[in-house]
Amino acid sequence: MSRPGLQAGWIAAALRTELPGLGLVSSELPAPKLRRSPAGVREHLDALAVRFRGADALVLRQRPVPHAYRVFFRHVGLDPDVTRVPVEAAWMERLVHGGFRSQGLLDDALTIALVETGVPVWALDADTLDGPLGLRLAEEQERLGGEADGVALPAGRIVVADATAPVAPLFDAAAVGRRVTRRTHRMLLFAVHVAGISAMQIEEALWMCAETLGAR
Repeated sequence: MSRPGLQAGWIAAALRTELPGLGLVSSELPAPKLRRSPAGVREHLDALAVRFRGADALVLRQRPVPHAYRVFFRHVGLDPDVTRVPVEAAWMERLVHGGFRSQGLLDDALTIALVETGVPVWALDADTLDGPLGLRLAEEQERLGGEADGVALPAGRIVVADATAPVAPLFDAAAVGRRVTRRTHRMLLFAVHVAGISAMQIEEALWMCAETLGAR
């Protein structure tokens, strides 16, 4: 499978100044059929769970990628010991449930990419987006997804946005109307990089997700 093409997202000037190193990279793919993961993907999840033991949780945050996200969280006013960075949250789920539970091919591919690389990847329905994705600050009285019944966003929160509306708070779930469903034809994967994380690490996470989605 060839590596997917990557597109750098736009970054609002205020964020470029305040948060050097912040960026967004996306990759468009044909939408996968939302189905139960094949055996090979479920076995990959099981192998990841075996590789991680309780003692590893104590040193996870010291690894370069989780550490970079923890530093970023603190920079933007989030306590990473309360709002865990994505890979730490995934490992906590593994400890609570005794493994990584298979939740379907798309969710499993996102989990594998996250746990293997430390870089979180999200998926959107590309046909619901208006132009390329970027990062900016939420404006007064904006609602998630640009919908009248969307969640109200606090002004100044960093959001992932297209040309017309915020589609997801940074490091949080996307608006319901922008998520991948059974009716999705084109999917957009995206990842956010911060200072201390290389472009190669971001590319590897997106590639690993795409590769898993192509599993048979």
